[in-house]
Amino acid sequence: MFKVRRGDSVQVISGDDRGKKGKVLKILTKKNRAIVEGINLVKKHKRKTQNDQQGGVVSIETSISISNLSLVCKHCSSPARVGFRIGKDKEKVRFCKKCNEVI
Repeated sequence: MFKVRRGDSVQVISGDDRGKKGKVLKILTKKNRAIVEGINLVKKHKRKTQNDQQGGVVSIETSISISNLSLVCKHCSSPARVGFRIGKDKEKVRFCKKCNEVI
């Protein structure tokens, strides 16, 4: 079970995009990587097709290692470490180790 899930708000803690925030679009579990909106952009040359009438160079997001991401807590709005504990209805929940609130 990963501490970062799809739809979470994260901040990059190392690499070229250090300090940038974005939303997780997809998690690649077998590779321990994530695709984050607006992070780790690369240029790709697209050919003109029937579906895509305008070809050219487009920017797309590529995957980034999950170890380079830190979850941004909704309550304290800062990147924080994440822990797990058993909730009231006997299910595992994530919590922020800074403010101790359930994420």
